[in-house]
Amino acid sequence: MPGVNRRFWSSSLDFAIGPGGPLPQAWDRWVEHRLAYVLLALATLISHRADVLPLAGAALAWLLVTGFAVPRRWRAHGAVLAVSFAGTLTLASLLMFRETLFLLFMISCFFSALKLKPAPLGVLALAATSLMINTIGSGGPLRALADEPVLWLTIVAVQTGAICGGTLVGRKLSEQNEARRAALDKLEAALAENAGLHRQLLAQAREAGALEERQRLSLEIHDTLAQGFTGIITQLEAAEQDPAQWRRRMATATALARENLAEARRSVNALRPGPLDEARLPEALKAVAERWAQRSEVAVEFTATGTARPMHPEIEATLLRVAQEALSNVAKHARARRVGLTLSYMEDQVTLDVRDDGSGFDPARRGDGFGLPGMLRRVQRLAGTLAVESEPGGGTAISASLPAIGAA
Repeated sequence: MPGVNRRFWSSSLDFAIGPGGPLPQAWDRWVEHRLAYVLLALATLISHRADVLPLAGAALAWLLVTGFAVPRRWRAHGAVLAVSFAGTLTLASLLMFRETLFLLFMISCFFSALKLKPAPLGVLALAATSLMINTIGSGGPLRALADEPVLWLTIVAVQTGAICGGTLVGRKLSEQNEARRAALDKLEAALAENAGLHRQLLAQAREAGALEERQRLSLEIHDTLAQGFTGIITQLEAAEQDPAQWRRRMATATALARENLAEARRSVNALRPGPLDEARLPEALKAVAERWAQRSEVAVEFTATGTARPMHPEIEATLLRVAQEALSNVAKHARARRVGLTLSYMEDQVTLDVRDDGSGFDPARRGDGFGLPGMLRRVQRLAGTLAVESEPGGGTAISASLPAIGAA
């Protein structure tokens, strides 16, 4: 086989299957519509032979007729593609018989063969193109096969198999790329949706935070300002009714006002209750109970059980506020003579029990004020429980249990 033919065979194989794998879609369109014209013109210009011009013109006319004269809806039909390929291969072969350089134009037949359907027809067209492109330089397919049939059939089989294999691999990679592109599109859509949900959750979190802060302030105001003003009014009324105790009542009301003002400031700034600043929870509860007993003139007994240990500040503040609210309710409603406070430290819980021997009430008709509902909200916010037991004439027992979360 002539050396030039072997070089062209190698070049045509690389060109047909593409060194970079699958052809991009834009390159496919360029190959389909322009490559044959470019290769035909290039071979014609390089050859510098006038005797090939009529045949080259016929090839150009054939390309124009099959590419543009045929209605667009028929161009992709299998029969039209087959006729177009057969004519192109015939003209390319005749040109190559005249001038070997028209092998360049013959290369476009590989791409035309790849468009044929069904697949066996495309494989046959590839084999025919390979046979012509490799044997014309050796006298044509009949002479080449008569001289060295094994050699030429092997070359044709290898080249056809390589092009088919490269095409299949390219299509597979193209399908995988398309699947990846679709997956990326879905991922981008999911990320966009997640971003929207994230913004929505942030908005909801801000709204929930604002609502929680309003609830916290309403509870703190009730547990500080409202209770303090109630105590001050009680002391002033008592001073008016008992002039002999006027000075003591006024001093108590003044102390209550100062204490109430300090607690209000601490509540607005979300600070720990004042009694917990300089004392542990048992001592703070005992001090609160003693001051309340002096103001209300109701006997209070405080008891702590278990091993006292520092709790999380929120736990201690909640128990202190529950105690203050419970004592305030006793002073306003119970008409009790004795009150008992018990703080119990257990392994996994810390519990505050407040019991009185007052008039009691029906828990089912306790109303919707800030008293018991406020205590319940405080306790539930920390995953705790609040139990209320009472009956008219039988006193009241309130038990608040919170998880025993130690201080950091």
